[in-house]
Amino acid sequence: MSSAKQNKIGLVVHGGAGTMERGKMSAEREREYRAGIENALRPGWEILQHGGSALDATEAAVRAFEDNPLFNAGKGAVFNSAGVNEMDAAIMDGRTLRAGAVANLQHIKNPIALARLVMEKSPHIMMAGEGAEAFAKEHGMELVDGKYFFTQEHWDELQRDKEKEKSKAAPAGDKKFIVAPEEGHGTVGAVALDRNGNLAAATSTGGKSNKLSGRIGDSPIIGAGTYANNATCAVSGTGDGEFFIMATAAHDVSAMMEYRRKTLQEASIAVIDKIGKLGGAGGMIAIDKSGNISLPFNTSGMYRGYVDANGKFVTEIFK
Repeated sequence: MSSAKQNKIGLVVHGGAGTMERGKMSAEREREYRAGIENALRPGWEILQHGGSALDATEAAVRAFEDNPLFNAGKGAVFNSAGVNEMDAAIMDGRTLRAGAVANLQHIKNPIALARLVMEKSPHIMMAGEGAEAFAKEHGMELVDGKYFFTQEHWDELQRDKEKEKSKAAPAGDKKFIVAPEEGHGTVGAVALDRNGNLAAATSTGGKSNKLSGRIGDSPIIGAGTYANNATCAVSGTGDGEFFIMATAAHDVSAMMEYRRKTLQEASIAVIDKIGKLGGAGGMIAIDKSGNISLPFNTSGMYRGYVDANGKFVTEIFK
């Protein structure tokens, strides 16, 4: 049936990439992560199945991750070197190329919702810090106390990072992205294709544990950690943000498809290889206008999930 091809929908999510070894993760913890990935897929898939937009689906999926303290975004955001949670997010509409991005948020429960608000209610694409939070308040968005983001696990992680720094185990300028499986990881994101053939991408993060105050990674940077274009694909990245910015990673996947006629798989793998050669680690999720998906990463694991052709939820963690 030709209409089935026409009406193809798709959804892919990620909850961060890093050093995840099967032997070091308890069965219970693995179940919790898989459930978290499924809980992010569910609201997004519901929207797509009922003819909703890719934009709404990606926002809903990322929101679910932001509300889950297991993932490094929203409620589960890691702490910066000053012991504060600073969050970034972005969303992009592949149909219009309009986007919204926010950075250095400290009091917004769902950063992805504010990114969407910036896209739809402001003349800008990117807003940061106090200005972004004042804009949120003006539009009736509730600000939460910084305590909302506190998790003991990430506080302990910050103390360990500070100890490592002191013992010079991680010299300044060491750009390794090493994540213990029981700690906060990368970033969360979603990419989707809706019944109307529109693509969207959304990404949200707490950044890196012990990062300097004011550091902004690739997640809110359109073309680096987040990109969507109906002509090609939608991409959300996770990993060493600095390297994704250097490689303009998300846009590069789209450019290879548009100008070099590469497939989604070829283009996304080539970009992750490029990031690896630069010295960066991480991964990405991508979907093209035909509903093909790609989930390449160069770490030992990436929390990821998608809905297969039969509508079954697939969740994966390790290589």
